Formats: sequence, structure tokens, C-alpha cells
Amino acid sequence: MSLSITSSVSNRSAARGLVPLCAGVGAYLFYLAAGEILLRDSDSMWQIRIGQWILDHGAMPTTDVFSFTRYGEPWISSSWLSQVLYAIVYGGDWAGPVILSSIAIGATVAIFLHLLSPYFDPARAILIAALALLLSTIHFFARPHVLALPVLLAFIGGLMAAADRRTHPSWLLLPLMALWANLHGGFVLGLVLIGPIGLEAVWSAEPGRRRQLVLRWALFGLAAVAASCLTPYGWNSLLGAMKILSLGKLLSLIGEWLPADFGKFSFFEATLLGLIGVTLYRKLTLSVPRILLLVGLIWMALTHVRNIEVFAFIAPLVLAKPIAEQWGTAAVAEPRFEVTRSVPVVTILAAIAIVIGGWVTTTVFVAQHSFKFLPSFSPVAAVDILQQRKAQRVFSTAPFGGYMLSRNMKVFIDGRAELYGEQFVLDYYDALEARDVGQLLGLLDKYRIDTTLLSSDSPAGNALDHLKGWKRLYRDDVAVIHIRSDEKAAALPVTESSK
Repeated sequence: MSLSITSSVSNRSAARGLVPLCAGVGAYLFYLAAGEILLRDSDSMWQIRIGQWILDHGAMPTTDVFSFTRYGEPWISSSWLSQVLYAIVYGGDWAGPVILSSIAIGATVAIFLHLLSPYFDPARAILIAALALLLSTIHFFARPHVLALPVLLAFIGGLMAAADRRTHPSWLLLPLMALWANLHGGFVLGLVLIGPIGLEAVWSAEPGRRRQLVLRWALFGLAAVAASCLTPYGWNSLLGAMKILSLGKLLSLIGEWLPADFGKFSFFEATLLGLIGVTLYRKLTLSVPRILLLVGLIWMALTHVRNIEVFAFIAPLVLAKPIAEQWGTAAVAEPRFEVTRSVPVVTILAAIAIVIGGWVTTTVFVAQHSFKFLPSFSPVAAVDILQQRKAQRVFSTAPFGGYMLSRNMKVFIDGRAELYGEQFVLDYYDALEARDVGQLLGLLDKYRIDTTLLSSDSPAGNALDHLKGWKRLYRDDVAVIHIRSDEKAAALPVTESSK
């Protein structure tokens, strides 16, 4: 009888241990199958172009070499490692970036479920993970922040696990901070959260241990700051990552930096209201530090929609222990019988089989499916014409900047707002809106623009149709080209230009 009980318990434990891996592979395959949703942001293109430049030159950029408006000005790439990884897997098609991004999302799910496993049974943990994915998908692109997401979760999850145990964080988290700092500038969030999470550990500890914990957390914080500087740019990585937060009014014009809009109902609004309702109904009690953490995460998500994913994955970690203790949601502890040696082997073999199955599925799917970037960001025909004309100073819309860089063209502007600065980008937006025609013409003259490449429905493009000194050269469903009418250029076939 004891042998059968041991076998049963071992099998259940092994199956439960495979849940994070199974869910992670499942999430990976889902985003692989829906790969085009990761290819709807033009920043992916210039991220890859920068990675290619780093590989080609064997050096890190310290000045801008991609635009003609900021050429030679100081600029560093705080996401250089992600850019290099994307450039390596790109290979001329989008399958590589989609696979890499999907792997990062799958790893995030697996880590998330592993962190929740002490506090929730697998069914509840998977439900929470599904909600987190639904909240975050709006900001899932083939971009550096997605590659950094599993590292973010592992680092902050490690901090929360230490706080839950009322102890200091493991020094093994420091390599994660160094990796995060090379993958994406969001590593600053990890540094900021060390303080409030450490406060929770100190707050919950016995009075006699608090002084020691304060010293340990403070020392860890200093070590984490030092680890974040282990990049090719050293201290400048920390300064550069914070530069974007100084863009002031500009942040209110960039889509992912906009505040959450409750003017129309959204899933984030439903989740937030549901969380408030459930915690009030079940009378959940939180410590002061956890309240501050939760309020801070909600404030971040309300201030900038790009932070919703941080709220989605970190808030459950903040709430997990109090919910498990007060609502009894923790997984039932397994009886501690002696486990035979065959169980780990079976678990390892099952894990290998799951990974191989995922890889085989990937190979078959990619062989039969071609991933395509969002067409509205890829003015292929228009850029063909610009390159035939050897256009040099092109006033283009920022979403076209990534594609133009992928075609080795110098751009007026792209997605690197921290390089161009607040006033430059505000002037650019004003010119695109063309509310003041004089301002539009003034900007074109200031930067000696001879050609424009704008979206086909751009107000500035419509205005140029009627302005003296400019004529339309080309137009399709994606883009429109205008040139100065006194330009001595070879005549090219014009599509719809006479309409």
C-alpha cells in the first residue's frame, strides 16, 4: 500500500511540476500561430537595423548615424543586446523575430506560474496567467521590452519571494539585473522596486531582525545599481534609460505612453474594477508596504498604457501571499513520502518531449506560413521610387522611419524620441497636422527638405497637394510622395498623381 501511495503522490507532484512548462509552451505556440500581432509596430524595423549595425561594425553606437536631422549627435542604445538578438534571427524574413518574441512570452508565462505555485493551485494560477496575457497582449510586439519581460518577472519575483519569506534577496538576482540592463532600459523599474519590496520584508519581520534586514536590502540595492552598469555604456546606461521620462508633453502624444482611457470600456478597466470589488467583498487585508506597492502599480498602469503589462504580472505576486493566507487558495501540500529515483527521470523525459513537440510544431508551421509585417508601415513601392531618384532629405512620417532604415536610408525621424527631443518631435507633429501651413513650409525649408513621404491620408500630404512650389509625384493606399516643383529630376511614371 505504501508503495502505491508513494507512486501516486510522486506522479501528481511530477505532473504539477510540469504545469509551468506546459503552459509556457502553450503560450509560445499561441503567439507563434498569431505571429502577425507581434508585427504591428514599425519600431521593430529600426531595432533590427541598429542590431545589424552593431554586428557589422563590431562596436556600440555612441552617436546617431541613422538620421540626417540628428546625425553625429550623442546617442546610445540602451537595448543593444535585444537588438543584436533580433538582428541575428531576422535573416531577411520575420519568422525569426516572431519565434524569439514568442519564446520570451512563453518563458514569462512559465516563470509566472512557477512564482504563483506556492500560493495557488494550478487551475487558479493558469486563470491568473491567462488574465495577465489578455491585459498585456496590446503591448506585445517584436521589440526589446518583450525579450526583457521574463527577466523583469524573474528579478521582481525573486524580490517578492524574499519579502514573502521575510528575508533578504538572493545574490543570484544580480546577474539578472545585469542581463536586464543590456536588454532594455526598463531595468530602472527593478531598481526602483527594491526599496518598497524590501520595506515589506522589514515590516513583516520580527523586530529583532529588522536592522539586519535593512542593511542586507540596502547592500543588495547598491549591488543591483552596480550590476545595472555592467553594460558597454557603463553609468550612461542608467542615465540614458531615464532620459525618455524627461520628454514632458511629448509623452502625451506617443500612443504607448498615453494614460489609460476610461472614456470607453476596456478589459483593463473591467479587471481593475473586478479586483477592487473582489478584495472588498472578501475583505482582503494588506500590509502598508503591499498597499503602497499595489497603488504604485495601479498608478503606473493608469499613467501610461505601456505599464499595464507590469501591473498584470507583478500585482498578482504582491497579492499572492495575503490571498493564500486569508482566502485559503494555496495548493494543498503534498504528503512527504520518499520519492523513487524514477520520478525525476520521468519528469525530465516528459519535459524534453514537450520541448521537442514545440520545436517540431514550430518547424512545420514556419515552413507553411509566411509572416508579414503590417502593410501600413511598409511603403515598399514609394521607397523604391525614392531610391530610384536618390532622394536624400526626405520629410517622412515617423512610422515609416523603421522601414526606411531597413532600406538603408537616412531618415528625418524615427521612433527614438529621446534622441530627437521634445521640441523637435512636437514641431514634427504640428507639421503633420498642417493646421498652420506656414509652420509646415517653415519646417520643410529649415531642414532643406526636397521630398516628402507621408501616409496617404496625412493632413500634411493633403495640404501639399495645393501648395505652390510642391507637386505630387506618387500615391498609393499606403503612402504619398511630394517633391518641390522646381526640382530638376527625371520624370517617373506617376500613379494616381493626376487625380
